[in-house]
Amino acid sequence: MIGSRSTLDTPFGPFTAVVDADGVVLAAGWTPEPDVRLLPLVHATLAPAEIVERDELGPVTAAVRAWLDGDPEPAATVPVRQHGGVFLQEVWARMREIPAGSPVSYTEMATLAGRPLAPRGAAQACQQNAIGLFVPDHRVRKGDGSLGGYRWGIEVKAKLLEMEANWP
Repeated sequence: MIGSRSTLDTPFGPFTAVVDADGVVLAAGWTPEPDVRLLPLVHATLAPAEIVERDELGPVTAAVRAWLDGDPEPAATVPVRQHGGVFLQEVWARMREIPAGSPVSYTEMATLAGRPLAPRGAAQACQQNAIGLFVPDHRVRKGDGSLGGYRWGIEVKAKLLEMEANWP
């Protein structure tokens, strides 16, 4: 199977998405080093045998551009796939439903995923999320409102949340 990747310049740095042959997003994030920081996040059972660099990825690129223009809806509906157990899959699915500009705590995220006593599990799902923006783990914070960690850097997380908070 041949996959594709494309990198766009954004106000937060280069953003790369990796898709399978069907255009399903397997990994995405803000990094100038996708070979080092992004491709290793794709689980071996999902990894394409070859990845081709493309100028754009159709609906995936369009969704990123729409998000940058203040419309988060296309990014929330782009098909995604990543490897993980039942609880991780549930957390990732619920993350896609968090409205832009309305971040939740790890405890709230755990509750949304059906396990209110598992905020650490929700935090782990954020840590293991390979599909930034399309599975918006930047919208999950610590219970005290502080940002917590973010694979692409706390500064990027803060800027993403600030941008989304200013959308109508």
